[in-house]
Amino acid sequence: MKLLNRKMLAVSLTLCMVAPLAVACSKGEKTDDKKERVLKIATTYGYGSDDEYFRQQFTEIFEFANPNVKIEIIPTMDDKYRYSGPQPGEKMPDPMEKLKELMQSDNPPDVVMVDFEQLPDMIESNLLTQLDSKITKDKFDTAGIVPAVIDGIKNAGGGKLYALAPTFSSSALIYNKKMFTDAGADFPKDSMTWDEIFDLAKRVKKSEGENKVGGFSFSTQSQGELFYSMNTYTSPLQLKMFDDAGEKMTVDTDQWEKVWAKMAQMQKENVFPELNDPQKSMNRQMDQQNPFSYDDFMSGRLAMSIINYGQLQQLTSANKNAASYKGFTPIEWDVVTIPSHPEAKGVGGAIYMNGMMGINAKAQNPEDAWKFIKFINSDDWAKLKSHSTYNLVSRSKYLKPKDGQEFHMEAFYNVTPVPTENNSKIYREKPYIGQVQDIGRQQFDEVLKGKKTAREALKEWQTQGDTMLKQMKDNPNTPIQPVPMNGIGG
Repeated sequence: MKLLNRKMLAVSLTLCMVAPLAVACSKGEKTDDKKERVLKIATTYGYGSDDEYFRQQFTEIFEFANPNVKIEIIPTMDDKYRYSGPQPGEKMPDPMEKLKELMQSDNPPDVVMVDFEQLPDMIESNLLTQLDSKITKDKFDTAGIVPAVIDGIKNAGGGKLYALAPTFSSSALIYNKKMFTDAGADFPKDSMTWDEIFDLAKRVKKSEGENKVGGFSFSTQSQGELFYSMNTYTSPLQLKMFDDAGEKMTVDTDQWEKVWAKMAQMQKENVFPELNDPQKSMNRQMDQQNPFSYDDFMSGRLAMSIINYGQLQQLTSANKNAASYKGFTPIEWDVVTIPSHPEAKGVGGAIYMNGMMGINAKAQNPEDAWKFIKFINSDDWAKLKSHSTYNLVSRSKYLKPKDGQEFHMEAFYNVTPVPTENNSKIYREKPYIGQVQDIGRQQFDEVLKGKKTAREALKEWQTQGDTMLKQMKDNPNTPIQPVPMNGIGG
């Protein structure tokens, strides 16, 4: 009975919250049309038959405000791949290709939700309806949308809008104020270059004694491989591992050498935390005194790091309840924008747009499709959803610190996003291509340990990778055999 009462209370509270939104969003809409209609939404995400999460995130409020519109969710990813990829040697069906076929079928979806990197392909294939005229006609406000979001979508459409995204996730540079004060160093600022951040890191690091402190890390957890986490540094430079066809390596270059040499130098100068030590990682995980021992920043072993907005919830909660955690000391912190390279000034925002939807050019119900997209990208919807502690709403008016916190929130969205590249199709068509990347990781480790120069390792990665890519081209569904080279790969 108590459980039932709690459920009824939760439902009542939800209705109280969405009722004003429903009224606000129905202004100007026809209310005399009681005819039941179907709005079909297709997505490349793997929600499968269990679409509860999708409805909670995007459609529940709309369905409450529009009871005569029945929403049908159509996933294009097979259920068997929702939680795991293809089996060895198995070619995974391309959800994007399935979506494109579905959009041009005799029974097409009205709305489609895709990843940002998939948007240009949809636009070039003339599969989406341009939204600009609808926005102008309805005087729909886009000025309040974060520039990094709206401009990113416009750039994908050659200056025109073919989709909108109600929320996004982003990262910033977090720093420990006390460590900088103790070292007599200035706090980081917005719009700094990577070299400026590395110079600051050298001033605040502590390389001697038991309590070593790293000056900077691309991740708050040193268990993560530097090879993968430094993507934040390499992405703005548009460095590619292989060509667009996935047939030829592109790593034996001066730019790749400059990056690897820089990373090795920073590691040698103890700017980064110690190289991953499995035994130390295990000991930290078993540390009963500090429940956050696995996190270098929260454990006081790191002065600066790249952090995702969603991670802040754990940090703020730990600070608030510090007395409950043995071994944890509250941290005074703030954030600034991710640094950038001189050759890509201001480009460094790791922004990922969530729930990006457009209208199918062959939609059978385009009116409700636009009504829905307008609804979930509205000011009122953003106001309601802004209470989330993990996602950021796209309307800047509601981007404010929560729970009484004070920090530089603008650091998460006053940035220029890194242009994305879509390699998902290559990875689906070549299930073993991850082995090529792993060879790069092994070679990079050799450089960090001082066993090879950056160029030597890159040349070997290029040669070995080319051989492996050729094997995949000739026999795409056959396991590839790594080519032994200087003790690596066999």
